[in-house]
Amino acid sequence: MSAAARVDGQPAGPRPRQLIITIYGLYARDEQDWLSIASLVRLMGDLGVEGQAVRSSVSRLKRRGLLRSMPRAGAAGYALSATSLEVLREGDARIFGQHRATVKDGWALVVFSVPETERDRRHELRTRLSRLGFGTVAPGVWLAPGHLAGEATEVLARRGLSGYVDIFQADHLGYSDLAAKVRQWWDLDALATEYQQFIHGYRPLARRLARQVPTGQQAFREYVSMLIAWQRLPYLDPGLPLELLPTQWAGVTAGDLFTELNEQLQAPAMRHAGSVIRG
Repeated sequence: MSAAARVDGQPAGPRPRQLIITIYGLYARDEQDWLSIASLVRLMGDLGVEGQAVRSSVSRLKRRGLLRSMPRAGAAGYALSATSLEVLREGDARIFGQHRATVKDGWALVVFSVPETERDRRHELRTRLSRLGFGTVAPGVWLAPGHLAGEATEVLARRGLSGYVDIFQADHLGYSDLAAKVRQWWDLDALATEYQQFIHGYRPLARRLARQVPTGQQAFREYVSMLIAWQRLPYLDPGLPLELLPTQWAGVTAGDLFTELNEQLQAPAMRHAGSVIRG
């Protein structure tokens, strides 16, 4: 199965750059944050990406400051930058942690004001908050479960946006129905559809794994494909309290499915990657 397709055969379309960062996040950190270009090309080849596309994408990632050229023991290779390492650490907590808030946990409230002359900064601020999973309460007022306050503070500071923002820990004291408001602030129907697509695409894989767990290249390809399909969902769903969500929320089923697949595929995929990286 190509990495450009889901298990159900529908196009997922991960770009080579996304695949490269995923491989680095999964396997380079156990190798002093470094991979040789030869091992990266081999691993990307397992995912159906040609060597020229890998080298072009690596060059773009280097220009963006996400990778650093670093020869080692006579081998050409690249290491993760400090910025990439920080982003990957944050991603680990979000992607694998699956934190689910309760109403008692409270909320992180972000209030911002950006001058009209700095529209690009306003756009970036909105983009960052949206990617963190914040919902829009009103113009310049965004909300997320309280456990995201720390992550939001770090991300906005790193992006040079903290000067426009105030962040508060908040509780909802009244008066409207909070569950109804959550439906206004987040597009729950679209989110449920995303979860259902993941379930539909990867439940057949879980059934196959119940019969036999793949090894080698197949395990690696299945794992990377599944992880890329999953990793954006925890950012769309910031862990909203279940008591405010529709009954039989698809996010719970999808999260359980991801956990099952991760537990089955992580180790055999790592063994294959390690055999390629260490020769």
